[in-house]
Amino acid sequence: MTQSPTTQQPVTQAPGGPTVVLVGAPGSGKSTVGALLAERLGLPFTDVDAVIEQRSGRSIAEIFADDGEPAFRALEESTTAELLGDAGVVSLGGGAVLSDATRAALQGHRVVWLQVSAARAVSRVGLNEARPLLLGNVRGRLIRLLAERTPLYAAVATEQVDTDELDAGAVVDRLAGGPPGA
Repeated sequence: MTQSPTTQQPVTQAPGGPTVVLVGAPGSGKSTVGALLAERLGLPFTDVDAVIEQRSGRSIAEIFADDGEPAFRALEESTTAELLGDAGVVSLGGGAVLSDATRAALQGHRVVWLQVSAARAVSRVGLNEARPLLLGNVRGRLIRLLAERTPLYAAVATEQVDTDELDAGAVVDRLAGGPPGA
């Protein structure tokens, strides 16, 4: 595990905002780790992409296809801003950090960047049609996305966890301060 120079923030519920916000590339484990971490901490879990799909009645891929990426990004930005006001564990979409407004809204939150290499992300994501930006040459697209987004993840993160060699449970252990009962 690598952490940013700042110290790990305590795992306590912050009034009026999330305890932990997870950011990272597709395949980094944000949804899986988020759900497990929330369960461990006894807090609600919110996946921004899942909320968008539920509210719109369409998949992310359908929104991209029907309305285009700019329309999806606007919806993602407004939904993220709203959900950052709720306590719990919040998982952002991989591209949420592209928004200046979202990056600004993340200030003052415990933001964990789940780092993943392109090779590991490809093995986790595979040929997932639910990820519209990865259709086609998945490996090439992930490499491009990582190059574009890595500086943005680094800018918003208060801590980092390299997930390449860790399963979701081990990541949760590190974020929650150890295994259950420890």
